[in-house]
Amino acid sequence: MLDAYLPYFTGRYGGEVELIVVVNGSTDGTAVFVRDYAKRHSQLKVIEEAKLIGKGASLMKGFEEATGTFIGFADADGATPPAAFQDLVDRIGDAGVIIASRWLEGAVVSPQQPLKRRIASRLFNGLVRALFRLKISDTQCGAKLMSGKALKQIMPSLGLTRWAFDVDVLFQFRRAGFRIVEVPTEWHDVKGSKLKVVRASLEMFLAMVRLRLIYSPFRSVVTIYNMTMGRFMHYGEES
Repeated sequence: MLDAYLPYFTGRYGGEVELIVVVNGSTDGTAVFVRDYAKRHSQLKVIEEAKLIGKGASLMKGFEEATGTFIGFADADGATPPAAFQDLVDRIGDAGVIIASRWLEGAVVSPQQPLKRRIASRLFNGLVRALFRLKISDTQCGAKLMSGKALKQIMPSLGLTRWAFDVDVLFQFRRAGFRIVEVPTEWHDVKGSKLKVVRASLEMFLAMVRLRLIYSPFRSVVTIYNMTMGRFMHYGEES
């Protein structure tokens, strides 16, 4: 991914772009690898967090360091080509956030994901629409770009959970009155995922229920939830 993203974006923006890699709980030498790249590319920064804090908390660390007019994130497996991420930059306009979608007409997804993952995705999306009234087709696609000012405004309101973080971000943008744009994207399914679909689906469901409770008059129920089912989930830090 660095071989693809670094020349593409530094070639376009020079010193006006920064790429931040947040390494969390890695045991495969990722941090050493990225630090070596950073020696040769001043636009690349690495943040290391040994304690396992999860996706949401890791992204928050990156957000806190980011200084750009626009701040975005993408999965580190390279599923989103750099040109597809640049498309978000070109189309964000005055929106608070623009997100890539694998489900809108015009999206190019190759190869097609396994059936069980597609079913899980649609069930999760239906749950998001029912609980949060977010009329978005793909909250979980790993490519999003946000207005830096808008992001800094909503960050104090974010409550971190492993699976619900993307939904939480979008929900906060909507609550704050920012426009959300969704566009079809190019996305390549990368082999080697260690995701266990059944377990992940259960965790997604519980995380969504928990997040909905946080933003409801029944917030106190979350305390009981954390003491029971919450002990088996991986939420990372909670604000």
